[in-house]
Amino acid sequence: MVSSVTIQTPEIRPERRKGHLSRAVRRLLRKKLAVISLLILIAVYTGGIFAAPLSPYDYTAQDYTAILQAPNADHWAGTDRTGRDVFTRVLYGVQNTVILTVIAMATGGLVLGVGLGLLSGYVGGKTDALIMRIGEVFSSFPDILLIIILAATLRPRIVNGVRWLEDNTFLDGLVRTGVVDYFVISIALVAFGWIGMARLVRGQILFLRTTQYIDAARAIGVSTKRILFRHLLPNAISPVVVTVTMGMGTLTGTEIVLSWLGLGIQPPRPSLGTMLLQAGNLSVLRETPWLLLAPGIAALLLVLAWNLLGDALNDVLNPRTR
Repeated sequence: MVSSVTIQTPEIRPERRKGHLSRAVRRLLRKKLAVISLLILIAVYTGGIFAAPLSPYDYTAQDYTAILQAPNADHWAGTDRTGRDVFTRVLYGVQNTVILTVIAMATGGLVLGVGLGLLSGYVGGKTDALIMRIGEVFSSFPDILLIIILAATLRPRIVNGVRWLEDNTFLDGLVRTGVVDYFVISIALVAFGWIGMARLVRGQILFLRTTQYIDAARAIGVSTKRILFRHLLPNAISPVVVTVTMGMGTLTGTEIVLSWLGLGIQPPRPSLGTMLLQAGNLSVLRETPWLLLAPGIAALLLVLAWNLLGDALNDVLNPRTR
């Protein structure tokens, strides 16, 4: 008589079925500084995006009965020398920073940087040499210096072209809306924002293209486009996420410096850099410190939060630190 033997298969726990993304999110949520930084960024960006409905004032509205008032119930961050609400102007300054940094990172860091890095690393040869030599020429000079030169030389020409367009077409008010400033600063930031990302992605692709699964994909006739975007790019996404996060902090600081130098968003549109410039003297610190505190805290939170979040993501996504 043969006794029956019951074979019990081990139960698969839910944790084992979870993917790389869910594990990374769980590890990120365990880091208190990362969570705090993420909440700060969400709060600041929400305030900038919804500046119009959140503020009861217009950023150009002047109240001559409330000049240089300290923070109070009506003006949470006080008023400036012409009676304008400082909190409202900070919100619109953050809005400018959000728009410019997102455009610069999306077009320069992601589209150009990732695209050229993929092309350079996978194709190689003369294409790789050409892309990398161009990047080396750009990176041989200080980024901020070239961005300042580019912004200073481009703006007058673009403004003249837009004014000619306004005079000869039905379009009107383009210069007044600040579109030209957005366009000029975006070009200046994008022109130098792709180099580091392209080098990073190229290095990842140079290693990944020699792996066995890529050789197998080529052997069965998988198209180059599918290999690039379905096999190579997903496996290089972790360092890209970290670079994008830290790059946002750098772009934020660069945009504020450009505005502080007078090459960024032009008045009457408020910007954090312009507000810091106007409040950057000892008499303001002694008599009306709120003019410096509000934009200064907003700029500090943006730059610091992005860098702390990037550092936390590096720990989370780096396999050597798990």
